[in-house]
Amino acid sequence: MVLESAEILVKPGMEEAFEAGVREAAPLFKRAQGCSGMRLQRGIENPQAYRLLVEWATLEDHTVHFRGSEDFQEWRRLVGHCFDGAPNVTHLNGVLEAF
Repeated sequence: MVLESAEILVKPGMEEAFEAGVREAAPLFKRAQGCSGMRLQRGIENPQAYRLLVEWATLEDHTVHFRGSEDFQEWRRLVGHCFDGAPNVTHLNGVLEAF
């Protein structure tokens, strides 16, 4: 499993529109090849800062299959106008889980 972590800053006053766009886009992720789930978190100290976490089976499921799809274009249409700069996206592999 590969975890996509996208740090997204939203323009002031666009927080509600961004969250609504992410809710509307959730089915795009659910049907994407290799996607097993996604969640959105919002900053406490900076409420314009968000973290989108998406679980992919492989890196290519995100970088090739999803980013090359019409659903990715729809995702950007739904939320891109809310971005305050380009998202910072990284991909992570699990190392340890202890709860």
